Amino acid sequence: MLRTVTSTTRTASAPSALVLRRNYATRYGDEGGYGNWSNSGIGSPRKSLPINTVVKFVPQQEAWIVERMGRFHRTLEPGLQILMPFLDRVRYVKSLKEVAIEIPSQSAITQDNVTLDLDGVLYFRVVDPYKASYGVEDAEFSVAQLAQTTMRAEIGQMTLDRTLAERAHLNSNIVEAINTAAADWGIQCLRYEIRDIHPPAKVVESMHQQVSAERTKRAQILDSEGSRQAAINVAEGLKQSTILQSEADRAEQINRATGEAEAILLRAQASAEGIRRIADAITSTPGGHHAVSLTVADKYVDAFAQLAKETNTLILPASANDAAGMVAQALTIYDGITKKRGFDTAPTVSSGNFGSSQ
Repeated sequence: MLRTVTSTTRTASAPSALVLRRNYATRYGDEGGYGNWSNSGIGSPRKSLPINTVVKFVPQQEAWIVERMGRFHRTLEPGLQILMPFLDRVRYVKSLKEVAIEIPSQSAITQDNVTLDLDGVLYFRVVDPYKASYGVEDAEFSVAQLAQTTMRAEIGQMTLDRTLAERAHLNSNIVEAINTAAADWGIQCLRYEIRDIHPPAKVVESMHQQVSAERTKRAQILDSEGSRQAAINVAEGLKQSTILQSEADRAEQINRATGEAEAILLRAQASAEGIRRIADAITSTPGGHHAVSLTVADKYVDAFAQLAKETNTLILPASANDAAGMVAQALTIYDGITKKRGFDTAPTVSSGNFGSSQ
C-alpha cells in the first residue's frame, strides 16, 4: 500500500511534507507494487515489484531486499541472482544513488529573538539497505523532518549576524547532527544547503540603515584622515622650508662674515704694506724725513681748517696766529721723535699748550 502525504497549504508552524519525496519502506504493499519518484500529495504511476521468478537481474546502483517466508533473508547485489520460487520474495528495492530533497520553508527564532524564514536542500544516500528498509518506516520523510528540527535547533543557538555570516558553519552543524541521529536508519547525509534566509521586513530595513550608517561613518573617517594627512603634509612642508631658510641665512651670514674678515685682513695687510714701503722710502731716500715733516705740518694745518668748517667751536693752540711757528714746532717735534726712535714706530705729533676761544 502506497502512503502519501498531502498538503494544500504550508505554514511556518506546521510545514508540509516534502515537495519531492520517495517512499522507501511503505510504498510496497503485499501485492508487490514497485513505485518510483512521486510528488508529495500527487499520485504518480508505479512499476510493480519484480515477479517472483528463479532468475533475477539486479540493476546497477540498486539493492533488493529478499524475504523468505516473511523474514529477511538476504540483500541482492547488482547482477545475476537466483531465488527460490514460492519461498523467496523481493520485498524492498533501494536506490543507492545520491538523492536531493527539498526542505520546505519554516520559521526559526535566533538567539537574539529574531524570527527567520528558511528553506534548504538536503543531499543524502542509502548506505545500508537493510537498516533503510527495517529501521525506519519512511526514511526520506524522517530525514526531512529531522533536518527541519535540527535547523531550528541550530538557528536558536546563533545570533542573526552569525546566521547570515556563518552559513557554511551552520550547514556543517546540521549535517553532523543529522548523521548522528540517522545512523540507525542506514542513511548518510552528504551535505545540507540553506537556500534562502528571509528576516522580517523591519529587520531588513534596520540592516540597510545600519549598513548606510556604517558606510557614512567610514566615509567621514576617510575624509578626516585625508584632512589630517593634508595638514600634516602642509606643516611638514613649512617645517622643512623654515629649516632650509634658516640654513640658507646661516650660510649667508657665514659667507658675509668670512668675506668681511678677509676684506679687513686684506685692507690691514695692504695698509701695513703701504706703511712699510713708506718707511722704507723715507729711510732710503736722502731728505725723506724732511718731506715727511712737511707733509705732517700740512696735514696739521688742514685738520684745523676742516675742524673750523664742521663746528662753531674751535680749539686752537696758543700760537695759532703764528702759522710759521706752528710749522716749525711740528717739524721740531717730528725731528725729535725720529731721532729718539730711529723710525722704529710710526711718527706722532703732539702739540704744546692749547687754549680755547669762541
